[in-house]
Amino acid sequence: MDKWFDSASIAGMDIAQNIIYLFDLFGTIIFAITGAVKGVRCKLDFLGVIVFACTVGCGGGMLRDVLIGCTPVAAFSNGAYITVSALTGLVVFFCAPKIANRWNVIVYCDALGLGVFTAIGVAKGAQYGIGPVGQLLCGVFTAVGGGVVRDIMSKSVPVVLTSDFYATASLAGGLLYLLLEKTPLPLFANFLICTVTVVALRILAVANHIHLPVANVRLPDEDDWRLFHGHSRREQHGN
Repeated sequence: MDKWFDSASIAGMDIAQNIIYLFDLFGTIIFAITGAVKGVRCKLDFLGVIVFACTVGCGGGMLRDVLIGCTPVAAFSNGAYITVSALTGLVVFFCAPKIANRWNVIVYCDALGLGVFTAIGVAKGAQYGIGPVGQLLCGVFTAVGGGVVRDIMSKSVPVVLTSDFYATASLAGGLLYLLLEKTPLPLFANFLICTVTVVALRILAVANHIHLPVANVRLPDEDDWRLFHGHSRREQHGN
């Protein structure tokens, strides 16, 4: 009886891991779509669109793995991640107008990808024995790292650093996952609860136009600031 129970438990864990893996691939595809669409909007060539797709689809996980010392990174160990990202970029390159017309659907699917990547990132951080803060950052880096790199490559301020309620939802989900680790719930339950929470927060923010406060204090321009300091130094010299 005990032997049968152990076998059943292992089988259950395998099923849960397979489901998480499928969610992971789904999130990779959705993120790759957003990256490829950005590439099309920036009028990149064929290769550029595919690079943007792979950057957003795999970049966050690659950044996380490098930081925690998990090498070779998952995207290199399992070619499925880069393959599906590249194929997604290929599809977007030729079908961008049709995809753009369904952008609302992509936004909600992106929320699911955000939740999945947050949960997977925190779980992987725990697997490597790092502390709570490190686990939380693993979740956020996995969820938003690729998008940040994409925005830097396109010479724009990363969206997650401006006003969008995106990284904040990931942080909240990561914190919840850390709390759930203190309970006897299995890993898959933690994964689902964290994912659903992040998705719900993101969708609520999109539906209700919730944004973080933006710094709107008027400061001197950089040129004015330099002139001001230069003037101050001259005055001090004169004194």
